[in-house]
Amino acid sequence: MTALSPRPALRWGILATGGIAAAFAADLRTAGLDLVAVGSRSQESADAFAARFDIGRAHGSYEALVADPDVDIVYVATPHPMHHADARLALEHGKHVLVEKAFTLTAAEAQDLADLGRDKGLLVMEAMWTRYLPHMVRLREIIAAGTLGEIRAVWADHTQSLPTDPAHRLNALELGGGALLDLGIYPISFVHDLLGAPVTVQATGRLVETGADAEVATIMTHAGGAVSTTLSSSRAAGPNTAVVLGTAARIEIDGVWYTPTTFRVIATDGTVLEEFDGRTASHGRGGGRGMQYQARAAERFVAEAADGATPDSDLLPVAESVAIMGLLDRIRAQIGVRYPRESA
Repeated sequence: MTALSPRPALRWGILATGGIAAAFAADLRTAGLDLVAVGSRSQESADAFAARFDIGRAHGSYEALVADPDVDIVYVATPHPMHHADARLALEHGKHVLVEKAFTLTAAEAQDLADLGRDKGLLVMEAMWTRYLPHMVRLREIIAAGTLGEIRAVWADHTQSLPTDPAHRLNALELGGGALLDLGIYPISFVHDLLGAPVTVQATGRLVETGADAEVATIMTHAGGAVSTTLSSSRAAGPNTAVVLGTAARIEIDGVWYTPTTFRVIATDGTVLEEFDGRTASHGRGGGRGMQYQARAAERFVAEAADGATPDSDLLPVAESVAIMGLLDRIRAQIGVRYPRESA
């Protein structure tokens, strides 16, 4: 019997040309992945981005990008209020999508993308890139091996000092502003990954003059009684560290915990059982910010999907992204944040 030829690598297109798009493009180049096109709302911006990253096709509209027959997968790099419409546009043109986090603005939008991807047999994947980093892969291995014993608590923060201008998108409700979706998504997703969906959720927050959240804290309980705490702030910079606490040992992740970094496994008697450095080339980073890991994973999910099956992430299935957006909806309801375009 003749062996099947491996499926070719995916050809990437980037939708939008902002800072996160540039970081992703640089990491694709670092990893040697096939970046073939970029799309912007203006031809001038697309041309400049293409020249910067040596991209062969520069499209002056998102519609032209998703219609490009030489693009297989689109990285949606617009702000999260636009994710639903932009990802939907790509899916309707038969492209797989990697959608920057937060995945969408609401759970309803997230579910719509998941349904459309399933109907078309296309990958719909949230770009929560931290899940694919070497230190996170090793952390999950340690937990699975039982080294920590029973997990009793997880806590993490994501705090930055960001612009306070009321017109800035981070503070404008009509643009999905607020610390929760921009920053809090990281620790919320981390907790969801390690402990699963919460059983109870308590949230408190401080709103600024625009009605957007500047600080949000959560206390959640999970199956088996484990607890988690998270803190996000857009008005003050904290340590940005995380801890996973077990009955036999704990993991302390250094700042910035959601980027390639270091951690220690410490037994209850204080003995350091392991030190791990996820920044080194020996762990496969090879330079860049670390966003290439999720891109490689997306290509693998598509390549390994059985014929007729819809590709999906093994570390962050689209159903979990929908559930996390539902959790963020619940937290927003508790702190009193509602976006103008949400139905009454």
